[in-house]
Amino acid sequence: MPASVFDRLHERLSASGSAFTVLRHEPVTTSEQAAAVRGVALASGAKALVLKAGEAFVLVVVPADRKLDSKKGRTALGSRSIRFASRDEVVQLTGLQPGSIPPFGSLFGLPTYCDPALGENAAINFNAGDHSISVQMGYADFVAVERPTMASVT
Repeated sequence: MPASVFDRLHERLSASGSAFTVLRHEPVTTSEQAAAVRGVALASGAKALVLKAGEAFVLVVVPADRKLDSKKGRTALGSRSIRFASRDEVVQLTGLQPGSIPPFGSLFGLPTYCDPALGENAAINFNAGDHSISVQMGYADFVAVERPTMASVT
């Protein structure tokens, strides 16, 4: 049986030597619910968005208290058109339901872009392949492990 996304993420973070905490909780479907169950500020949530930029799919990570600005996104991603991936596309690309995707596009063969505003948080929080599993880790560790391209999209 193939390893779950959580198992692959856990193995990768452990191998990197990054400090992280796993929290198991009731299933959450919104960033606000996730922040509440985690007991953290909404801004610390690393919201992973699967987008289609031109002909390619990418993963864009933004603070959970912000929304994607389409104009800034097109500029930052160098694409004349961007759109959110459909639910079916998200499942096909990641094997996961929207809202459960960790901010590691590399787990899915997707380039990862990160809005620099997320770096205003020393620690970030995100769902880890499941609506009832969260991970908290340092922002600097996230950047060191994933090496996202910085892109101002909010």
